[in-house]
Amino acid sequence: MASHLSYGRVNLNILREAARKDLREFLDKCSGSKAIVWDEYLTGPFGLIAQYSLLKEHEVEKMFTLKGGHIPSAAVKNIVFFVRPRLELMDIIAENIASEDKLQPPRDFHILFVPRRSLLCEQRLKEKGVLNSFTNIDEYILDLIPYDSDLLSMESENSFRECYLENDQTSLYHTAKGLMTLQALYGTIPQIFGKGECARHVANMMLRMKREFAGTLIPTLPVFDTLLLLDRNVDLLTPLATQLTYEGLIDEVYGITNGYVKLPPEKFAQKKQEEGGKDLPTEPKKLQLNSAEELYAEIRDKNFNAVGAALSKKAKIISAAFEERHNAKTVGEIKQFVSQLPHMQAARSSLANHTSIAELVKDITTSDVFFENLTVEQEFMTGVDTDKVCTYIEDCIAQKDPLIKILRLVCMQSVCNNGLKQKLLDYYKREIIQTYGYEHILTLNNMEKVGLLKPQSTMRNNYPTIRKTLKLWMEDTNEQNPNDISYVYSGYAPLSVRLTQLLARPGWRSIEEVLKMLPGPHFEERQQLPAGLHKKRQPGENRTTLVFFLGGVTYAEIAALRFLSQMEDSGTEYIIATTKLINGTSWIKSLMDHPEAPLF
Repeated sequence: MASHLSYGRVNLNILREAARKDLREFLDKCSGSKAIVWDEYLTGPFGLIAQYSLLKEHEVEKMFTLKGGHIPSAAVKNIVFFVRPRLELMDIIAENIASEDKLQPPRDFHILFVPRRSLLCEQRLKEKGVLNSFTNIDEYILDLIPYDSDLLSMESENSFRECYLENDQTSLYHTAKGLMTLQALYGTIPQIFGKGECARHVANMMLRMKREFAGTLIPTLPVFDTLLLLDRNVDLLTPLATQLTYEGLIDEVYGITNGYVKLPPEKFAQKKQEEGGKDLPTEPKKLQLNSAEELYAEIRDKNFNAVGAALSKKAKIISAAFEERHNAKTVGEIKQFVSQLPHMQAARSSLANHTSIAELVKDITTSDVFFENLTVEQEFMTGVDTDKVCTYIEDCIAQKDPLIKILRLVCMQSVCNNGLKQKLLDYYKREIIQTYGYEHILTLNNMEKVGLLKPQSTMRNNYPTIRKTLKLWMEDTNEQNPNDISYVYSGYAPLSVRLTQLLARPGWRSIEEVLKMLPGPHFEERQQLPAGLHKKRQPGENRTTLVFFLGGVTYAEIAALRFLSQMEDSGTEYIIATTKLINGTSWIKSLMDHPEAPLF
């Protein structure tokens, strides 16, 4: 099921297996039949670690979603709550236990906090008078979850908001712990680079933990050569821009959650069903998206304008493969064709799905609304009229377009202009509040606190210098056969990925002045390797760098890093880790006090 995790440069299945082992050990503590009551947010991440079959092997007979009232009846000995350490969830658990039917045989209650046990939560359970009802209170340390052969995420839903708005560094502690787990499994990472305040905190915590656990770690030959910690607020521009890779656009339009996407069902109805006049399906079509699917691995990181040609080429290959059956004459040849049939049918089904998805996305990307929005974004990114009122934004507000769309554009203008003149900022704020409601004053305030929306200071605008020095805008980007990372945004090279690229070659010393213009410190640390464990690199062997985004990463940035890994002369392969997989909409929504409908 998770074999694709072991295909990459680093076998991430080792991490998944370690998480599964801990889960099995906890379940075996609760002897007898069990029902799991899930905090709904955890079901997706846990699905990437363990399927129902594993739970069933350990006597899990029923599963319910945590909600108020009483737990549905189930003839089991144990009720196990899997929850995040949140006070509001403790109130629901207390209600569940209090409403237990006293006439039924008593059941044992257990609680598993993910990723950390919380004294505040235990205190709340005590206040509610149910703490003594639990046989086991434990924690399950699920920090980094393998999403793909080169991708790890903590799926900490509000990490950016907590770090930059609420000054809550809990997710940074979890990050440091997650990096310690990685080093226990894959060896000490000798070189650490970082940029940003949060990066500095994580590095300090990790180095302190390393000293504290010095004698307990089993020496392992290092798999990673370098760790790069990057704060999201070093590059606020990239998540605001519309992603233009296939995977990025699927996420922008439909949202990818824990590796799954839900799509309108009409496009996926069988042809016979349509012709026969039968009722079309109404349930959304749910598809898993990862590199285990050969075609998806091939097209996910392409610019969307190159996807049609790739699908067409694949269709011809599959068609030719099916035609081979006419050439199979001998028993051996027929047998060989039949053995290939399941793979060919899976490829045909995959092609049909992705053709349908591409059609759905194309309906959006060919619309005037999409084109106008993209044109304004690209004007801002190239420094056109960033200091004036944007008539397109005015029109969108007048038409009462989704507020998230407005906020993304206004914030982009502010970031590209290093803040807006006070008069212009006040004008935008007034327009937004009068059109969308006074409750959004809080949201606008949040945007200012995190630096997305700010008044221009007396300092000059550094963005043009940063753009030119780091070559963030490339004219005539080749979308079909790219030669630069800027293809992921059809011209704009993500600042975060450009910094990663320049760190590998020629090194950050060459851009020292630009680094000083970006928020937060930049630093380098070395970790001493145990004696005899120095990695001997073979001639021509690539280095392996773990890039950790603190505050979220987009699929377009991931595509750009994969592109760098595949470049013949890069000399470095990248594994990507993050606190959360984000897009512009989910990111802005996490900062809103009244989230609203999606962008498209």
